[in-house]
Amino acid sequence: MSETMCYADNFSRSFGEQQECLQFLREREENASWRSIPTKEVRFEAIDESSTSGKVLCDWYRLMGKEGILQDTMANTKLLLRAEDALYPVRSCALSTILSRARISGHALSKVSKPVLAQILNHCVSVASGNALLRLSDEKVSAMHGGDESEYAVLEIPAMFQAVTDQLEADFGNCQFISGHYEHAMMTAIWSFPNNQELVEAYEETAKKHSVSAGQFVPALRFSTSDVGISGANLYPMLMEEKSGRSITLGSALCLEHSNQASVADFKKQLSLLYPKYGDAIARLGKLMETGIDYPYNTMLRVMKRVGVTKRLAYRAAELWQAQNGERPCTAYDLYLGICEAEFLLQCDGASASRVAQMEENISRALKVRWEDYDYAGEVKW
Repeated sequence: MSETMCYADNFSRSFGEQQECLQFLREREENASWRSIPTKEVRFEAIDESSTSGKVLCDWYRLMGKEGILQDTMANTKLLLRAEDALYPVRSCALSTILSRARISGHALSKVSKPVLAQILNHCVSVASGNALLRLSDEKVSAMHGGDESEYAVLEIPAMFQAVTDQLEADFGNCQFISGHYEHAMMTAIWSFPNNQELVEAYEETAKKHSVSAGQFVPALRFSTSDVGISGANLYPMLMEEKSGRSITLGSALCLEHSNQASVADFKKQLSLLYPKYGDAIARLGKLMETGIDYPYNTMLRVMKRVGVTKRLAYRAAELWQAQNGERPCTAYDLYLGICEAEFLLQCDGASASRVAQMEENISRALKVRWEDYDYAGEVKW
């Protein structure tokens, strides 16, 4: 999709160069702002292009050369948000925080007509207390957070991206930017550090000690964050296979939530904790290499169920592993590599960055599981 259509709800862009990615993030920030307003003063309207007011609105956007913004909104949420004297189209990724701020939820809300949904929202926000913090980006509302001091904390993405690059250079030396990806709901970036001999050798020695093939894995990092309430600022340590780009998740992320007046300075403190996590995680992989498994297919399914991999994806990953390795006994490490394939399968299915990030978090929990408790014969009950 053209960069001139950044306003579109399903806009996304990928990057192969670090500076290009950072410059794009800075441009998005320049085209964005935050606005605080008493929640009870917010009002929602459904777009009705057949009504007099709807026609006037369409004519205005057309006159301003911005008809694409309104057309995209009509194709998605069909909602407008009025904040005092301003009227903003509502982006799809804003709905979750809007419902949260209105303190309502339920599957039925997605089934009612847009005029009815607007009425429901207006009834709820009219009795709400406190302020709403609106995230306005590329001329749409992307989020409606709690706007009081103790609630949502703004963490600017370009500043955090720059902090990551600075810290990686300081801790790991010559880093390689692998890729970046931006969509309105989330942005992610991946770096590898193949020249950090200390970590590479630590992993290779652990594998050699347990007579396991180390492969061509190098230390890497995934950074993901969102300013629409999907996640905090997350740092995922991992190992990456240089040729295929497939990865092994190394434990849970270092995460800074958008709360409690969090700041970029707090994020930098999290970054300073990153390097030791690699050593701890490699030691944990060593324990998996020591753990023998007699019933690999069953064990793999039970562990995936335990950590939150969906049933369909779990069976796909387990059947792929079984097709490649058979039913012979193996180690928990072998199965963990197989579980990590679930993330790759999800990416092949075209899943959003937020879904992939959540799956990565789920998979990381398997490092702390007592695999022996799931290693037994018998039917797997989901």
